Amino acid sequence: MLSPSPHSLSSLAPAVRDAARRAGDLAVPYFRSGAQTAAKLWYKGGSSPVTEADIALDTYLKSQLLELLPEAGWLSEETVDDPARLGREYVWIVDPIDGTRAFASGHPDWAISIALVQNGKPILGILHAPIHDRLYEARLGEGAWSNGARLQLPEAETFSGPARVAGPKPLVDRLERHINPVERLPKVPSLALRLARVADGSIDVGLVSAHAQDWDIAAADLILQEAGGRLTQLDGSLLIYNKPNPSHDEMIAVASRLHPRAIGAMRA
Repeated sequence: MLSPSPHSLSSLAPAVRDAARRAGDLAVPYFRSGAQTAAKLWYKGGSSPVTEADIALDTYLKSQLLELLPEAGWLSEETVDDPARLGREYVWIVDPIDGTRAFASGHPDWAISIALVQNGKPILGILHAPIHDRLYEARLGEGAWSNGARLQLPEAETFSGPARVAGPKPLVDRLERHINPVERLPKVPSLALRLARVADGSIDVGLVSAHAQDWDIAAADLILQEAGGRLTQLDGSLLIYNKPNPSHDEMIAVASRLHPRAIGAMRA
């Protein structure tokens, strides 16, 4: 397949969307609502859970996506990193199951996250949450959608009521000291879904601890951006993907017009 242009993203997206849905179909038989997964479970690095479903989805998606764009590099949570990706213009950045702890414990908030990055910036993002039957999609410069409905955040510069905030307690505490009132929402275990829910307006402010990885956020970053939102580090800088170290500092996700006030509160 030819390298994607702004005009060919629309033709590439359906195949990526189909791959995400098929990956969901592979994962769902292992999921047990409210109970431990039927998949084999082990820990890498002593504390990070991984299941046989993560590996199965990773293998499937790598095969499908590299067939669509063979010249692309590959970066995934469940694949040993290949530094060759650093020299590629295009890179697939994938988390086969974002929110493995949720998946393994029977919580519905987990998702399949797929981004295509060009020169460090996402140009295509697909996020599929099978248990919620929810698929988010964005294409650079073309908009964002949730189950086919266009996403567009309001352009108000103030919160219409208590700011609905989701994220780690220390970061929410910091925000609340300078923005009040705040409605504390339950922390969404899938970081990708937390950001996507800012894009769909069900969360006003999404806060992110340090050390989130490219695969956690790349697809959701584009979805948020195309819906009229911003994801930045707390110094205000935008994110660059496919660097040698794919880890990021603390971050905030919010509608673009609210970003100056929200990030000001976090830095006060």
